[in-house]
Amino acid sequence: MHTKEKHYINRSAWLRAAVLGANDGILSTASIIIGVAAASTTREPVLLAGVAGLVAGALSMAAGEYVSVSSQTDIEQADLKREKQELIDMPEQELVELAKIYEERGLNPATAIEVAKQLTAHDTLGTHARDELGISEQTEAKPLQAALSSGIAFTVGGFLPVVVAYMSPLDLMEYVQYVFAIVFLILLGVVAARAGGSSVLKAIFRVTLWGTLAMGITALIGNLFEVNL
Repeated sequence: MHTKEKHYINRSAWLRAAVLGANDGILSTASIIIGVAAASTTREPVLLAGVAGLVAGALSMAAGEYVSVSSQTDIEQADLKREKQELIDMPEQELVELAKIYEERGLNPATAIEVAKQLTAHDTLGTHARDELGISEQTEAKPLQAALSSGIAFTVGGFLPVVVAYMSPLDLMEYVQYVFAIVFLILLGVVAARAGGSSVLKAIFRVTLWGTLAMGITALIGNLFEVNL
């Protein structure tokens, strides 16, 4: 019995935004808390900085994703509009161009032109969008989806270091925050890898390396200030 293959490309848009948001939420909020804790003798400034960073970061991530993905959508729509007009103005040239694409992928000229004709007859604009422009339903930009995924994921990710800051001893907060942040990042790497069908070890190494660098540099900057908050 034929079993349908499982693919993950249809998750790429929202998964990218969600992983980016959660990673940034954990990393930036933990880094802020570590930096402030390194120069603070009380808990209140640390929590305030963490919450402020969480709120500002979530809103910034959501807005940034919406704007950037909207720009991608504008480009896609402009390309589709031009392609649609070209199909009206010079259909024969567009057919030849499509056949050339199939030839470059390995088809012989006769098969390539026949495939181009049949696909064009089935869905002219969709075929050119997919094979000439690289635009498909799976990869189509979705600004609102990206903004919500990123903003929500950042909020969830950023909330975790704030909880750790609230519960951990002040004199050990830098170290506790670092350990828990790495644990959170590792868990994120595992979840992201599982959701995307990629290597778990590679994802863990990536988030651990960059997380360590970011938090270490932030803690160093905090310690450089000889000011108690």
